[in-house]
Amino acid sequence: MEIKILKQEKCPEWVINHSIAVYNKAMEISKNFDVDEDLIKKGSLLHDIGRSRTNGINHAIIGSKIAIEHGFSNEVASIIEKHIGSGIRKKEAITLGLPIKDYLPVTLEEKIVSHSDNLFNGSKEVNIEFVANKWKKRLANPDEAIYRLKKMHSELVIPFIY
Repeated sequence: MEIKILKQEKCPEWVINHSIAVYNKAMEISKNFDVDEDLIKKGSLLHDIGRSRTNGINHAIIGSKIAIEHGFSNEVASIIEKHIGSGIRKKEAITLGLPIKDYLPVTLEEKIVSHSDNLFNGSKEVNIEFVANKWKKRLANPDEAIYRLKKMHSELVIPFIY
């Protein structure tokens, strides 16, 4: 159903392929935790639905509204809204021109989808250092964001690497 909605919203094929890759990674990570897999499925497949309207940073906010319009829960909308990077603090939201509030993933489901998204460049899986280097080039003050990224990685992935 989620893929059908992405197509209905006219998401580009690369967004759909990326969303499927993020979904697969999120489900892989979620096996190590007691989480709501249905929330993770819906949130990961729909996390970039806002890219049907914009590729700007506000695609997450737009996407959360689109999900609500399609009857998805507030929990799914929250996953979509908070998936960018490892979250955005209120201070960063102001700088980015977003509505003023914290966009930090709080629930385990929000964190898993957000981090799974970080681990993909398009549909290609990348490592954490690739992501950190990309952020160093793109962000004006990347230190705090990279700290959150590595902290999330250590919580969700590192304990389960054998």
